[in-house]
Amino acid sequence: MPFTKKVRDKSPSSTPLPSTEGAAPNEGSQLPDKELEAAKKILDAIYDYRTADGFDPSKLFHRKVNKRVIPSYYDTIKEPVALSTIKQKLNQRTYQNFSQFVRDFALIPHNAQVFNRPDSGAFQDALVIKEQLERQLQVLVENGLITREIATLPDLGEIPTYEELPVEEAAEAEEESSDDEGEEDDDEDGEELDDEGRPLKKRKGPRGGAAAAKRQTMEDGIPTGKKARGRPPKLLTPTEARIQAIIKGVRKPKSQRGQLMIKDFDRLPDKQAMPEYYVEIKNPMASDILKRKVKRKKYRTVEEFMADMNLMFNNAKGYNTDDSLLYKHATALQIEAGRLYDIEKAKSDDTFADEDGKIPMPNGILHNGELYKVGDWIHIQNPNDLTKPIPAQIYRTYKASNSQSMVNVCWYYRPEQTVHRFDKHFYPNEVVKTGRYRDHHIEEVEGKCFIMFFTRYFKGRPRDLSEGQEIYVCEARYNEAKHEFNKIKTWASCLPDEVRDRDYAMDLYDHQRKLKKFPSPIAYLLKDEQKETDDLPKVQWGADGAPPKIGAVHKRPRGERDSPPSEPTPPPPPKPPTPQPRPMTSQASYHGTPLQQQQQTGPRPIGRPPLTSYPMNHSQ
Repeated sequence: MPFTKKVRDKSPSSTPLPSTEGAAPNEGSQLPDKELEAAKKILDAIYDYRTADGFDPSKLFHRKVNKRVIPSYYDTIKEPVALSTIKQKLNQRTYQNFSQFVRDFALIPHNAQVFNRPDSGAFQDALVIKEQLERQLQVLVENGLITREIATLPDLGEIPTYEELPVEEAAEAEEESSDDEGEEDDDEDGEELDDEGRPLKKRKGPRGGAAAAKRQTMEDGIPTGKKARGRPPKLLTPTEARIQAIIKGVRKPKSQRGQLMIKDFDRLPDKQAMPEYYVEIKNPMASDILKRKVKRKKYRTVEEFMADMNLMFNNAKGYNTDDSLLYKHATALQIEAGRLYDIEKAKSDDTFADEDGKIPMPNGILHNGELYKVGDWIHIQNPNDLTKPIPAQIYRTYKASNSQSMVNVCWYYRPEQTVHRFDKHFYPNEVVKTGRYRDHHIEEVEGKCFIMFFTRYFKGRPRDLSEGQEIYVCEARYNEAKHEFNKIKTWASCLPDEVRDRDYAMDLYDHQRKLKKFPSPIAYLLKDEQKETDDLPKVQWGADGAPPKIGAVHKRPRGERDSPPSEPTPPPPPKPPTPQPRPMTSQASYHGTPLQQQQQTGPRPIGRPPLTSYPMNHSQ
C-alpha cells in the first residue's frame, strides 16, 4: 500500500467494537446461509468494481501490507485487514454475525485513511471502496436481509488531519507511491543488497552517485561499497522533466477557500451515479489518468501530454455551466497550463541534468556502429570471467558529468552464480533476473544478446537477430537476500516502462518444443559432510563490479516456493519385457507333428496364451 510522510505523529486507531481477528473457525454461532452468500456477493462486487477508465481501486487492498517493506504501518495500524482476510474468514465461516463482517470491511478504508495523506492514491482509492461498500449494504437493507443499523459503518476512530506539504514535495511523494502500483512481482527487487546478498541498512541523507562511490568501508573483509541498487535511478528525459514541471505547476492554484483547484479533476465521475456524463462526454479524462500515463511513459512529446490535459479541462467546461465553480477552475488551470508549457518549451535540453550532472540520452548511445537504447538486451564485460559476460537489460542511457556515455542496466545471473539446492535443474542457457541495477561505461558493453520469457522460448525465436547473437531463457527472479527463486508471473513487470507494451516478431516452430532441464552446473560443489541443518553457504566474490565468481549448493530442506527437482530428461517409455526364447527340438515341425510334442517345456512368454487354446487342423 502506498504511503507518504505525515506532518504529525501517527496515533493508533481506536476500535471500540471487539475484533474478530483470530477467532476460531466454526466456533459458536455462524452466519445464516443467506447472509453468508450476501457477504460473498459484496466481496465479489468490490473485487470486480472498475472506475470509468477501467481502473481497479481495490488492487492495493487485496493483501495485507508487507511488514518487511513497510514496518511502520504496523506501528500505526493495530488491526490490519485486507480483502484476502475477509475472503478467508467467509470461507472458514468465522463470522458469527453480519456486523462483524461489516466492521472488518470498514477497517480497510479506515486504515488506509489513517495511514495515508488525503491526496495520496491509497486514500482516494479507500474512499471509492467505502462508497461502493455502503452502496452494496444499502441494497441488502432494501431487500430486507439486514437492518439499516447493521448496514451503518461503525465508528472506528479519528481520521488524522494534515497540513499541506509544499507542492513539489507532495508531487514527489505521489510519484513514490505510484511506483508500487500493480507491481507485485517487483517486491523482491526493492531491497538494496551488499555483495553477500544481505539487505543494506538505509542511511539518512543524500544518495548521490558521487557520494556513494566514495563509500568503501570494509565489513568481514568485503568492500561494502559494492552495492546493489534495488531500482533503476530516476533520470528524467527533457520531455519527462517538462511534463513533470507542468503537473507540479497546475497543482499550485487555489480557490478562494484555499483548496487546490486541481482536486476537482482528480477522478472521473462515478459511472453508475452519473451515467449522463458519459453520454455527453465521449472521451473522458481525469488527473489520475494523466499521471498514470506519465508514469508508464505513454507520452512521446510534451504536446501529446498537453492534448490530454486540454481535453480534461475542455470536458469540464463543456459539461458544466459557464457560471459554475468547476467551469471557472477549468478555465484558470487551462490558462496556467498553457503558460507553464511556454516556459518549459523555451528551456534548453541541457538544463535538465540531474544533481549529479547526468544528462539523459533518450535516443540511445551509438557504440561500435551499434545503437544501444532502453530495453535492449546486452552483454557486459565480466571481470571475473571474460568468457561469461553478464546478460543485462538497459534501463537508462545518459551522459555523465565528465561527458562519458553511460548505461544503467539490470543484471541477470547464470545458474552457477547463485545459491541453490544441489538437486535443482535448469534449462540450457537459463538466467535469472536479479535486483541489481548498475551503471556501466558504454565501453564495457560487448554487444547485444536476447533474453526470452520461458513461455515463448518453447514456441520460436526472435526474428531478425544478428548472426551469432546469444539467446537466453528466463523463468524466475533470484532473491539474493534469501537465495530464493521466485517464478515470474508477468514478464512485462520485469521490463522498463518504455518497452512494456512493445512486442517483437518471432519465427515460430512448426510445433511447440519440449526442452529438457539439466542438473545444476555446480552440483559437484556439494560436500559429503553437508547436512540439511547447515546454514546457507556463501558465494565466492571476485572483482568489484561483477557478479559472484561462483555460487554454492546446499542440502537444506526444500522451501515452499521450491518445486521438486526436475528430471534431467523426459523418462523413456517403458520397454516391453523380452520374451523367453521357445525351446526347439529336432522334431519341431508344423507338418504332421503331434500337438503334444509342440507344447513348450519352459515358461510361456508373458502375455501369450498357451498353444493348446488355439484350435488347429492338421492335414497331411
